Amino acid sequence: MRNLLPFISSHPGGRSALTCRFRCGDACFKETPNNSDNEYAGDIIAGAVSRRSMMRAAAVVTVATAAGTAALTGPSAPQAEAAALAGHGHRPGHPHEPARSGARGLRFSPVAPNKDDKVTIPDGYAQNVVIRWGDPILRGAPAFDPDKQTAKAQAGQFGYNNDFLSLLPLRGERGRQVMVANHEYTDELLMFRGYDPANPTREQVEIAWAAHGLSVVVVQEENRTGKLGPVNRHPLNRRLTATSEFRVTGPAAGSPLLRTSADRTGRKVLGTLNNCGGGTTPWGTTLHGEENFNQYFANGNTDMHKRYGIGTGASERKWERFDRRFDLAKEPNEANRFGWVVELDPYDPDSTPRKRTALGRFKHEAAEPRLTSDGRPVVYMGDDEKFDYLYKFVSSKRMKKGNSRAAREHNLTLLDEGTLYVAKLTGDSPVTEIDGTGKLPVDGEFDGSGVWIPLATGITSHVPGMTADEVYVYTRLAGDKVGATKMDRPEDVEPSPRTGRVYVALTNNSDRGKEGKPGADEANPRNGNKHGQILELAENWDDPAGDGFAWRLFLVAGDPEDPSTYYAGFPKENVSPISCPDNVAFDAHGNLWISTDGNKLGSHDGLFGVATHGDRRGELKQFLTVPTGAETCGPVIQDRRVLVAVQHPGEVDGASVENPASVWPDGPGRIVRPSVVAVWRKDGRDIGV
Repeated sequence: MRNLLPFISSHPGGRSALTCRFRCGDACFKETPNNSDNEYAGDIIAGAVSRRSMMRAAAVVTVATAAGTAALTGPSAPQAEAAALAGHGHRPGHPHEPARSGARGLRFSPVAPNKDDKVTIPDGYAQNVVIRWGDPILRGAPAFDPDKQTAKAQAGQFGYNNDFLSLLPLRGERGRQVMVANHEYTDELLMFRGYDPANPTREQVEIAWAAHGLSVVVVQEENRTGKLGPVNRHPLNRRLTATSEFRVTGPAAGSPLLRTSADRTGRKVLGTLNNCGGGTTPWGTTLHGEENFNQYFANGNTDMHKRYGIGTGASERKWERFDRRFDLAKEPNEANRFGWVVELDPYDPDSTPRKRTALGRFKHEAAEPRLTSDGRPVVYMGDDEKFDYLYKFVSSKRMKKGNSRAAREHNLTLLDEGTLYVAKLTGDSPVTEIDGTGKLPVDGEFDGSGVWIPLATGITSHVPGMTADEVYVYTRLAGDKVGATKMDRPEDVEPSPRTGRVYVALTNNSDRGKEGKPGADEANPRNGNKHGQILELAENWDDPAGDGFAWRLFLVAGDPEDPSTYYAGFPKENVSPISCPDNVAFDAHGNLWISTDGNKLGSHDGLFGVATHGDRRGELKQFLTVPTGAETCGPVIQDRRVLVAVQHPGEVDGASVENPASVWPDGPGRIVRPSVVAVWRKDGRDIGV
């Protein structure tokens, strides 16, 4: 047996201290915002009845599959699949077998873990850099020159630290698509020569404001390859920044909690910040989650500021010196205007994006919708903080089909009316079987049932002691009050378009089990959780609008040689090692693709594909790795192309413009630039088939 893979970093979660400093304001080193004493899953499990009696009492839970229906309850899928394999005498493939082996869509030779300063892809595949930070996309924007950068130039150029990506069709323009990208945060040490963190200049701050936000860029496919490139000055191209205008809509719009001296209506906000994951709606818009917004604000002075992780002193970037709205001693409500899901219409460059208050305010990692059988959108969301919660929103309106003006106007109201819920999970094994090591309970799975607890519907609060406005603006507190389950950093949440099952990436939680902190429970089964897990959820009766669900852990990540890991029952000697799942996406075959953030296993972060059904369920293969210091973000999986956002390359402790840790993407002597990369098969065929 080989030795366990070495840890790549002693920093919590595997990230460099520099990344934590600029992306989330060193959240790992600060007091966990959720210190509520609400009941957590470990307490619930202690009183759980036997698996059989609990499942008998629960509603029948089914999900539709291509072959009929399958339940999360009853005989476990790994047991059924093991029996099927034994009956057919079939041995699953090893990652180093020829590319033709594996689940359909995953038939490629896996990339080995590595620390190479490049994007490493499978044999037989090719790649190109689609667009880089600073590339001009608007009319009049100059070519990128890091030594002559201005805020005006940056506002017409592709932003910094691309994260979520969406590709939408562009009718009438052959070979073209509309790409939408989030720009999560700036790292001024890697952007500006001679940057002094204690004394940023106004010019540097204004450039950073312009480098945040969103980009809309039309991209053109090259004939006979999968290469993509930007169409400069296309009329749909657009930049939204930290100073662009956004509308506040939904039940909390106009609330006194959202009013400031600059906006006494509580309905107009300048900017969107720390946009991390997102989603694409069936009606052709994109959703963008405002995540670690807390780090941009100074002088927090209330318990609610503390609950959202806002510090009491100066901010890292010192923006409060140049705009009073970032100083909460002067504008205590300004922070309440961030932490929302933003909806953007990429087909209308004159439209004002909207912050949807009905979806609640927290550190939104992403927002991914599916439709009920009668056409109402349901949006699943995670709050990316240790010991915070999993949510969903169920609209009360049905989507109208078609692209007429009336249909589009109606569909732009779908996320303003409905019910916001938070999840409470119950394990089905005795608490004595969940010992914090990751050892499977006697029944062979980490699994159980759950309920969606309503928080608010329109102007009606379902949380005692809180108004509806308070529920939407202080959603974390509402989750505390109703006893939601404290999770290990719920990040991207994605429903499978093939089965309806919902997959939740739980990235890690180094504080699980520490003194004074919640210990392991069946949904979060490891103390000091460095590697994270992925939870699979099936709504009762396959009804996304329902109030109950069954769940089980699909993956418990880490080195396959580590006995605490679990790959849906698939033989662990035949999978790629994975650590810290973050963003997820699906391909047309129903495979889940996982990008990682903070790999703790001696390799750079990467993109992985894993089968979610069939006799290879749990087979996981690594498709690519990213350069030194980088994170893999935003994956888009098309039939013949994979897109990834390579975020914060070169972000290694001690790095700066003068002392770069990476030479990607343009080679030695050039500034390191976050970029979007496209990957395709050289023979032009579909990915992984």
